[in-house]
Amino acid sequence: MAGGGAAASALSSPWRALLQRALDANAHLRHSTYFQLATVATGGRPANRTVVFRGFQENCDKIQINTDARSNKIGEIKSCPFGEICWYFTDTWEQFRISGSIDVIDGSNADPSKLQHREKAWFSSSVRSRLQYLGPQPGIPVLDDEQVKGIHLDPSAGPVDAFCLLVIDPEKVDYLNLKSNQRLMFTRNQMDDGSNDWMAVKVSP
Repeated sequence: MAGGGAAASALSSPWRALLQRALDANAHLRHSTYFQLATVATGGRPANRTVVFRGFQENCDKIQINTDARSNKIGEIKSCPFGEICWYFTDTWEQFRISGSIDVIDGSNADPSKLQHREKAWFSSSVRSRLQYLGPQPGIPVLDDEQVKGIHLDPSAGPVDAFCLLVIDPEKVDYLNLKSNQRLMFTRNQMDDGSNDWMAVKVSP
């Protein structure tokens, strides 16, 4: 079983079609867009946190996540640019483990197209969500609650320095359906022309 290359539609990847179906079936649950992102921390120790799915990049399977450029995960990813998503859908009993490389796109990125993706992600977020990037650095003690409450943001202003877009480029997807007791392993193969071909193998749960 194989998916199409880069010229095929965004839903050509077989695992992407399964994920979209799970998203649609669980759309009534607010937490269905939350998943866990694991990275490698200092000393090779695991680091994990819950993040919010911010959609796919246009015409590809890359997954977007908004985060604070001052958070610990940025240094972790720059040191080891790989991670794994664990995404469980409670209504349909489906789990997706998606592993691949992670691209950190902050304001210092030299690629104009990547900066456009970052800006689009910024304006796609609610003003309330954007406000958190104007607060103190994540993880430091809060000494003055009033300082946090008094933050204001111009809704028309572009991304602030602390706003960072993470883009995960999937290389392997482990799909498990607990209702049907079915498990599929999807692996990406890069062709000589640079396009991607996905192979799927049914394995024991």
